[in-house]
Parts: sequence; structure tokens; C-alpha cells
Amino acid sequence: MLTLLINIKELLQIRETSIEKVSGEAMAVLPSIKNAFLLIENDTIIDFGPMENCPKINADKTIDASGKMVLPAWCDSHTHIVYAGNREQEFVDRINGLTYEEIANRGGGILNSAKKLNETSEEEIYHQSKKRLEEVIRQGTGAVEIKSGYGLTVDGELKMLRVIKRLAADYPITIKATFLGAHAYPLAYKENHAAYIDVIINEMLPKIAEEHLADYIDAFCETGYFSVEETERIMKAGQQYGLHAKIHVNQFTAINGIAACVKHNALSVDHLEIVTDEDIEVLKNSETIAVALPSCSYFISIPYTPARKMIAAGLPLALASDFNPGTSPSGNMNFVVATACIKMKMTPEEAINAATINGAYAMGISKTHGSITIGKKANLIITKPLNSFYELPYSFASNLIEQVIINGKVIV
Repeated sequence: MLTLLINIKELLQIRETSIEKVSGEAMAVLPSIKNAFLLIENDTIIDFGPMENCPKINADKTIDASGKMVLPAWCDSHTHIVYAGNREQEFVDRINGLTYEEIANRGGGILNSAKKLNETSEEEIYHQSKKRLEEVIRQGTGAVEIKSGYGLTVDGELKMLRVIKRLAADYPITIKATFLGAHAYPLAYKENHAAYIDVIINEMLPKIAEEHLADYIDAFCETGYFSVEETERIMKAGQQYGLHAKIHVNQFTAINGIAACVKHNALSVDHLEIVTDEDIEVLKNSETIAVALPSCSYFISIPYTPARKMIAAGLPLALASDFNPGTSPSGNMNFVVATACIKMKMTPEEAINAATINGAYAMGISKTHGSITIGKKANLIITKPLNSFYELPYSFASNLIEQVIINGKVIV
């Protein structure tokens, strides 16, 4: 099937040759064509360019994008979409002055979600989670990483990962699964961390590998959660099963976790609200990309990842939603992009690069997603008529998306 988009006011994020990611000053450059066409065959981009070069063909479907922007669908490389219930009471607790740590210490936080998850059937978790997935697709997300981590038991973690696998089979969106058994210590192991890590390595990982349930492995490397040494042990165990690391680190404190992640060739280090000069130096010339989660900072009022400092140092930066019930109960990547511009002082060009091609890199799919490139997946956002793409972050609370195309098909 041939689908032809014509009269596109501006076609964004065009890359003649496929690139993995953009870094430093290059993040400020967003290649585009004004008054453009785009040709799709089945699920693949096969041609694009200025309208004067538009091929004269009889397409099966023609979309007139006059006045509209077309760009790659968002690539959200860090989410916890699969969970049970919500944590709205903790939202009110924070308004009333309790900190993240205080809420966790009284049984809230991750352990609260784990309790609900383990009390909820797999079927019910699937139905709750698919509604969230459908919502983010409508909001322009074309690829998403989803973590486990609210089970914290063998059965609970497997249940979550099976739901993720089922979502990947039932929906056209590209989904990557990450095993996050090391999200927090269950109460039964609060005084015996080594025993819980043994459960992760010797009980959870073999079963996950047997059922091919995960692409990546993660840990919450943070003061009061998993130490650098414990995180390294988990990364090494994941490597034995072919699971590349994507690690939560530097959300509240800097404990040299980033250096450990780079040492073990982690694909990404995520959060980084607290970043030292030493952290930046160790990330330079590595293959590990930093992932910022601005809607988490917005929701729980913690510092924002220092994007300007990191980009000035020549680093690549990705943006993701951190969609989860406790600290970022939204997967709206349009809001993420806008918040990065408003609060992190990223330019619209930088933010779009961070949420498309760099987001794809942070989930290992930049060869097929994240840019308008011949041979890549036809995952696209078609906006409503706009003056310029700067309106996307400027009108931060408006829905400016008219259509979403996933694998060459308009999502209804």
C-alpha cells in the first residue's frame, strides 16, 4: 500500500543517512524541508523531498498536510506504564509537606505499588495498562520502553513482563521491555539486601530469559535503594543473559553510579537531576546516553537535569516521560518536550532531537526509528495547522496533534 503526504508545511527531522544520535552543538540543528512530500510503502518511508520533486503516482491514500507539520513519532525510552491502581493519596501527602523519602518510609512509594500489583490479577493489570498505552499513542508516541519493578517477587515481576509482552503483541507500537526487579527492597529483605539480589539473579533472571521477557535490565542506583556495588552485580548478571543495562541513577544524590554504568557499557543512565562535573567527564566519549525526565521533576518538585551544562559539554541528551503512578503519572511526550524547553532551557530543536532520534538511541532502535529517513518505520505525527513547530512547546497545554501514523497506518 502506498500512502502519500503532500503539501507538508514543514517536514521535520529529515536525515538523508541514518544516524545513531546527535550530541552537543548538533542537537540545536533540526533538519527540515518546507513545502514537502513524504511517500510511504506499507510501513516504511521510501521517499521524501520538496513538493516540486513529488512523484506523479496513484497512491492508495493521499493526505493533504497543507499548513501542518510532520515529524517522527516520539520515542519514549523510560516508562513504567504497567502498574495497578494509582498513588493519588501520595500526591496529596506531598502537597501537605511530606517528602518522597518520608512517603516511602511509611510504606508508600514503590512498595505501595508493589502491594497493589501483587494483589491484582494479570488480566486486570493488562486492561489497566492498555488504556495508558492507547493514550500515549494518541499523544504521538510511536515507540516506548516499559519497565517491570512493581512486582518485587518472582511471580509479580514475571506477571508484569508477561503483560508487557502481551501489549507488544497486541499493538502496532514498538515496545521494549526492561526488567527492573532491583527497583526497591521488599520489606522481607529490608535488612538482608544480598538475599534479595540472590533472588533477582538466581530465580528471576533465569525464568525471564527462558520466556524471552526482557530486552534490558535496570536498577535504582540511589542512596537508600541499591548501592553502586549492588547495581554493578545486577548489571553483570544481566549481561550473562544478554540484557543490556539501562539504569536509574543520580535522582537525589550523586554516588559515582554513572561511572559504574559507563564502565559496564550501559545503554543509558536515566534521571540525572543531580550531576557533578566528574559525571559529565565520565560520560564524554562513552556510548552511554543521558536521559532526562522533566515531568518527574515537575510533579515532585525536584531539580531538573542540567541540560544546558551537559549539552555545552558535548553530550547527547534524550527526553522521556517516566510515566509511573508515583512521580510522573503522565506519558504525554508533548508536555515533556515543552517542559524541557520551559524549565531546562532547551531549544525546541534540541528538545525534538532529544525526544525522537536520541530517544530511539536510548532504547536501541535508532536504525529503524526517530527520524525521517528512507528505510525507517513510517511512525509520524501530523500536527494541526501551525505557524511554526515552535508552537509545539509554546502552546504547552494544547493538543496540537491531528493524526498519528504508526507503521504506515493512521491510528483511529
